[in-house]
Amino acid sequence: MIPEVAVTDQEKAYALLKADADKILKLIKVQMDNLTMPQCPLYEEVLDTQMFGLSREIDFAVRLHLVSEADGKKLLENLERQLNVLHEAAQKS
Repeated sequence: MIPEVAVTDQEKAYALLKADADKILKLIKVQMDNLTMPQCPLYEEVLDTQMFGLSREIDFAVRLHLVSEADGKKLLENLERQLNVLHEAAQKS
């Protein structure tokens, strides 16, 4: 059985990672709406940097056993799917 404190720490860790993923999505939405198009090197650099940072955060949380590897992978995949939808919508505009 997992101690209650560990579950709370795991929930907090996942919530923080999810919040960071949401911030990335919002940042990219703002960038696409107001600043640049997805073909712009600046857009790609920001996206790559943000995604790399989040993946490192997730790796760290996994190594601390605060987030399962599967949950971390799902979080990244979900963000990538949402970003792909934004990218496709921007190209149709």
